[in-house]
Amino acid sequence: MKKGILLILLMGLIASCEDEKTISSYNPVNWETRSAEIPEIDSLVRGKSYLSVYSEIYSQTEHRTHNLTTTVSMRNINMSDTIYINKAEYFNTEGAPIRTYFDHPIYIAPLETVEIVVDETDIAGGTGANFVFEWAIKNAISEPLFEGVMISTSGQQGLSFTSQGVRIK
Repeated sequence: MKKGILLILLMGLIASCEDEKTISSYNPVNWETRSAEIPEIDSLVRGKSYLSVYSEIYSQTEHRTHNLTTTVSMRNINMSDTIYINKAEYFNTEGAPIRTYFDHPIYIAPLETVEIVVDETDIAGGTGANFVFEWAIKNAISEPLFEGVMISTSGQQGLSFTSQGVRIK
């Protein structure tokens, strides 16, 4: 009996040491499956949007922070036309690039939402993180909607808030 318990504990210890948890923001959705070809000469309207997000926020003082999980939603609010997101870049508080999620056109079908998740343990963005998106749409349709949802829970306490993207030049 003691040997069986010892063996189970030893197997659990070995299994827990095998792989460190991978942060999903470093292994995002396979963007290649969403690739789209856009001819260089086309009638698409191109634009850029900015979205503020938070990897962490201050708690009690500027010396203590609270980590957050961020969900970035890229939404096509058109009912009949596909839109294209050409690039999604993530920057930290100082404005330095952290990573580019994709830098080739992907499609988002009518009324579809595609998401990027930045894990709670990924605090590279800091308290002033942001995304910049480059996009392309047909003339006379609605621009993509970019939203951020930040959330954290600890025990019985929860914290959540949202942000919305704006078009930039």
